[in-house]
Amino acid sequence: MTIYSLCRSFFHLNRISLVKRIGVSSFSSGSISISSGIEKSSSVSSSQLTVDDKLSQFKERVKSGPNFDRFFYDPDLVKKEININPDEPFIAKRNEPVPYLDDKYLDGGGKKVYIETYGCQMNTNDTQVASKILSEHNYQIIDNIENAEIVFLMTCAIRDGAERKIWSRLNELRRLKSPSLIKQIGVIGCMAERLKTKLIEKNSCVDIVAGPDNYRDLPKLLAINNITRKNAVNVILSFDETYGDVMPVIMVGENEKIQVNNWQQFRYGEAQQAFVSIMRGCNNMCSYCIVPFTRGKERSRPIESILDEIRLLSKAGIKEVTLLGQNVNSYRDKSGESEIFESNSYITAPGFKTIYKPPQGGLTFDFLLDKVAAIDPEMRIRFTSPHPKDFPEQVINVIKKYPNICNTIHLPAQSGDNLILDKMRRGYTKQTYLDLVGKIKQLIPDVALTSDFICGFCDETEEAHQETLDLIEKVAYQFIYVFAYSLREKTHAHYHLKDNVPYDVKTRRVDEVNDLFRRISLKLNQSKKGSQQLVLVEGNSSRSVDDLVGRTDNNLRTIFNNQEIPISGLTGDTKRKPIPGDYVCVEIEDANNQSLFAKPLYITKLVDFYSKLNQ
Repeated sequence: MTIYSLCRSFFHLNRISLVKRIGVSSFSSGSISISSGIEKSSSVSSSQLTVDDKLSQFKERVKSGPNFDRFFYDPDLVKKEININPDEPFIAKRNEPVPYLDDKYLDGGGKKVYIETYGCQMNTNDTQVASKILSEHNYQIIDNIENAEIVFLMTCAIRDGAERKIWSRLNELRRLKSPSLIKQIGVIGCMAERLKTKLIEKNSCVDIVAGPDNYRDLPKLLAINNITRKNAVNVILSFDETYGDVMPVIMVGENEKIQVNNWQQFRYGEAQQAFVSIMRGCNNMCSYCIVPFTRGKERSRPIESILDEIRLLSKAGIKEVTLLGQNVNSYRDKSGESEIFESNSYITAPGFKTIYKPPQGGLTFDFLLDKVAAIDPEMRIRFTSPHPKDFPEQVINVIKKYPNICNTIHLPAQSGDNLILDKMRRGYTKQTYLDLVGKIKQLIPDVALTSDFICGFCDETEEAHQETLDLIEKVAYQFIYVFAYSLREKTHAHYHLKDNVPYDVKTRRVDEVNDLFRRISLKLNQSKKGSQQLVLVEGNSSRSVDDLVGRTDNNLRTIFNNQEIPISGLTGDTKRKPIPGDYVCVEIEDANNQSLFAKPLYITKLVDFYSKLNQ
């Protein structure tokens, strides 16, 4: 018998098995007969069902029935495969995916999982993704490590200091690991992707290692570790994983109530705010950056899945959403029918260049931003982190168009010196960057700009540092994130440049950047005295229960007295105290370089505030 005949017989037998298991007795071109098992469970007789009804029932049975992997499932074979080389960890390979395991092994049995998050907002969003996947496999996500049976560290690898924190934390967790306390420990995220099996070799308490593209396999990795006691590792970077179908918000019940899974863990204070990932990875290959090696190439999430999540968040009462991506404004959805929207396509902004060929076609960030903002006029929209090269006028005009898109733009510069910018492979000069800033300020006069800077990059001279200070002064940033350069393995700088600026020089330059921007932010904040600002209330101030804290459109922390104030639009003497999620119009009375201090005027709606402001 030929191999073809054997395969054909095998699939025929399994087709018969599938038919028996789902309760379908016959197939034909014109009709489908459903077995009596379905008829008995329905109040409608088989004769009353239309062909479409029968087809719909059949599809539902297929969805809930066994998938194709089950016909290959052999528990003894799986255990034998995993236990090859028993002294070595199980490491998933691209051409040998994680073995299929029956659902009973993937069921968490209600085990309590604590996820400790380090790093950027993207890691916070990744924690949501991992939590949702684990909760769907009957793991209980908790927010207190004291009761945890399983602990995951969601890690960052962007700087050496971030990794040192993880090593220190693992040493602490090692002492807590025991059959009666923490039973399994996992390292997930960017540091897992960068170090891979080194995490197991350097710290014996680590059981699970999973990169940013492998959260779907966490139940399998936990099961493999449980079954075999082998360390389980999956750090395969994906070409298409976006977790677009993994949403922290789900619909439940006939009355479309909203359930938010463990939402307390992902809130800023008490306000209803959320992160929504729209893309993953980065193509820029800046010479100092490890992100392309820990998160892979850019992949944009399909636009409809993003809009669906925003709609669900709106129904859940979420008042502020931040769109996330390593290079958020290079978003480009080329899935499905979006290829036809060539008119919405734009290329890299004039004066900027890339070391890769920019993609063409699809739906770009301006189109997405427009659609997102239109969903709920009462929901604030922010986004981070963009790259200056992907800021054509179309994007700026969309921000200007919608009052609920916050007039705060994060515009990472990294340096103000042209030679250093070239060594960093940023794709622009100081003047090109300043021209973009001028265009933004021209179209959005009340915009607040923030930025990232690296001090002490390879070959940075004192003159180059002064160019950076000059750029900061000319732009007048509202806030700056500044770091001393930290050499990362695998990067272009690691292979081709020399980390030759002494550490004490780096830290001194960091201090000088911080001192300058604090003076600038103090001046900017004090200029707002007497103005009226719209504040989204987050909760009680950490300094006093008599005060509330919230943030303005420009993302400025604002503190005001917790007192009864009028509600805009209502007649009479109706008053109440603001609660988290309220928009409050305040008048700024004082300011320092970090906060505004205000008098609350009235509770309002976002749309009403800006309509009144523009009258």
